[in-house]
Amino acid sequence: MPAPRSGGRAEARRAAQGKGAGAADGTSGGRAAARRGAKPKKNVKKVVAWSAAGVLVLIAGTGGAIYYKLNANIKSFDADAIATDRPPEAQADADGNKPVNVLLIGSDSRGGNNSDLGGGEDGGARSDTTILLHVYADHKHAVGISIPRNTIVPIPSCKLPNGKWTKGGNDLFNAAFSVGGSDGGNPACTQNTVEKVTGIRVDHTIVVDFNGFAAMTKAVNGVDVCLPKPIYEGDINPNLHKKGNLVLPQGKQTVEGQQALDYVRLRHGIGDGSDIGRMKRQQAFMSSLATKMKKEGMSPTNLLPLADAATKSLTVDPGLDSADKLLSFGLSLKNIDMHDLKFVTAPWRYRTQDANIDLVQPDANKLWETLRADQTIDGQNATGQQPDAGGSPSAAPQQAAPSTPAAPAGDASNASIKVAVYNGTVANGLAGKATDLLKGAKFAASTAGQAASTRYKTTTIEYSTSQKANAEKVAALFPGASLEPSSARGISVIVGQDFAAANGMGTTTAGTASTTPGAQTPAAPLPTTVTNDARSADDDICANTTYGSGG
Repeated sequence: MPAPRSGGRAEARRAAQGKGAGAADGTSGGRAAARRGAKPKKNVKKVVAWSAAGVLVLIAGTGGAIYYKLNANIKSFDADAIATDRPPEAQADADGNKPVNVLLIGSDSRGGNNSDLGGGEDGGARSDTTILLHVYADHKHAVGISIPRNTIVPIPSCKLPNGKWTKGGNDLFNAAFSVGGSDGGNPACTQNTVEKVTGIRVDHTIVVDFNGFAAMTKAVNGVDVCLPKPIYEGDINPNLHKKGNLVLPQGKQTVEGQQALDYVRLRHGIGDGSDIGRMKRQQAFMSSLATKMKKEGMSPTNLLPLADAATKSLTVDPGLDSADKLLSFGLSLKNIDMHDLKFVTAPWRYRTQDANIDLVQPDANKLWETLRADQTIDGQNATGQQPDAGGSPSAAPQQAAPSTPAAPAGDASNASIKVAVYNGTVANGLAGKATDLLKGAKFAASTAGQAASTRYKTTTIEYSTSQKANAEKVAALFPGASLEPSSARGISVIVGQDFAAANGMGTTTAGTASTTPGAQTPAAPLPTTVTNDARSADDDICANTTYGSGG
């Protein structure tokens, strides 16, 4: 049986002491805590957050006393904790079509009665289930992107409960939710992190906890799932060091409450015991739940207890902080066909230096570009706006853009200069173009993804004080670039609209036509690392529920 992987507990212990990811005191991330020899503890239960979004569809038709009851249930987090430097908001087209991006977080908070369901004794909260749900502008398609919890990502500056802001830095993805160590977690920090990693504006964030998840599965009279083999107590809790009693039998079954939690938190005993396999089962669970609610409709018998259970367990962003706002959002999902509701996992690979995960580039960036273009993962236009009949009008002539200089041959010393490249525009593939230019000059360059802002007019090169001379060598490849000292280590290139123009990739600024649904530049076809592993909500519940061999 595989040994338990290091997870969110180490981050939570640090966060409870004010030492979250990139905390103001400079304490290092979760891997450092693991190296200090954190003692293994009981596994925690995992919660499927997407169920909250599906439940909200059923709020439609609620009124009168139940409306006020639901309104009183809802909690929201502080709007001031959301970053101010954000990706641009998508603009509605002439027909009012507009995509919506919803961040769905499953919290294993120990506050209230959650500890009775979750096991373990740690305080604080972790986000071991996080999905970015993209509802396309036509509101007939949607895709949920699972982000592995132990992916190493740049976590930006985040607000602590005491009002101070962290420094930020690279850490495990789920460490963002633990910043500050509060029982309610830090959903704004997770939202800020997702926007920084993807370059996608998050319109709404929804957090659901243990109690709410268990209550919702009971309210729908259980959810159909399927397991390739029986699961025992020792699989749920490897620290038990024995097989124990049967918890979940092999094959198809209906689970609710505690059994539903056992299913979605399950990692060991199936496949290679990884989080990747667990995410596959969580996606299957969400698909099954959504399908059931779609079939049963919105009868009052189903609606009232389900809506009450959902709202009692939710923490939402200020844009969803009332029953009528949740109603509007829920109604926007009602026309999504189950075959057109997809789930995928962000392209990933195990790191060679530790047991954690990196996102695979450029595959991950192509996925984010596809969502920004409002294109489905199988290449359909889901903007809600079709091309004009009879061809499009002639494009206005463009002025010749300055050409990008050919990469100099470079010298051997460049190979020791590491450069991270970010895209500071909405032009697809621009960071990769700059990375190729740097590699041609023998620099050790890598594409780091989308910058926190897409409004860079001029390419900016940030460097630590000890790297000034090297930064000037890098700047020679980007005429007119701005050189700026930074507290961060190393050298970062944030390519701007000037570099896009020099490469014939457009100079449209954020917020104009290029960010309008129907006017996006079509994204390149997604790699098979994304498309081959996609799940439709109407797929067989027994298919694609494990990863790797063993168990």
